[in-house]
Order: sequence, then C-alpha cells, then structure tokens
Amino acid sequence: MSPPLILLDTNALMMPFQFSLDLEDELVRLLGEYRAAVPSSVIRELEGLSSTHSTARAALQFATRFPVIDVEGVGDDALLSLAQAEGAAVLTNDRDLRRRLRKSNLPVIYLRERSRLEAVGLPPG
Repeated sequence: MSPPLILLDTNALMMPFQFSLDLEDELVRLLGEYRAAVPSSVIRELEGLSSTHSTARAALQFATRFPVIDVEGVGDDALLSLAQAEGAAVLTNDRDLRRRLRKSNLPVIYLRERSRLEAVGLPPG
C-alpha cells in the first residue's frame, strides 16, 4: 500500500514560519511515511500574496520542496475537488475548509496547540 497523499494548503505552507514548526518532521511523526503535494491553485495564491507578505514569500520558496499538482479553479473549492479525486488528506488550519472536508468524509490534518499536527479521519496505518 502506498503512503497517504497529503495536500498542503496555503496556510499549511506558512505554518513553519508562523509557528516555528518543522512541518516535514511533524508529518513523519504523525504518519510515518507520506507523500505531500501542493495544488497549483495554492501556488497561485501564494504568488499573489508574496508581493505584500514576507511569510507568503517564504512559504512559496518552501513549496518548491513538494511536487505541484495542476488543478482547475481557485481556493478551497479546487483543493476540495482534488482531495476528493485523489482520496487525499488535506493539511490546513482553515476552519471552514476543515469543516467542508470532514462533511465530505475526507481526512484532515491540522495544527494543534500551535506546536504539533493532529489528524482526523485518516485510516489506521
């Protein structure tokens, strides 16, 4: 069985710079093996934010560590559609997106207590 696919949203890519969190180490702690990817809609959003936000610039550079999956559309809708199509978990701290993902029975990984990641809905593995 292949490792779970984790889609990183915009605020997930900013977590390392906002909370001094080693995102990759935390994902290993939580999941063991995993595959992470960034939807192209997230890259476009970070590019738009990077002209005025240094955290977005840093997140855009950090995103180069992960493969980019080309998607149609923008924002949460594009991310949700991709997660459904791929059967992927989404790493996000966006409350509305987390609620929508859970309503669609998709796994969610989020930041807990500003220091560690927690997962909801991932199959035991």
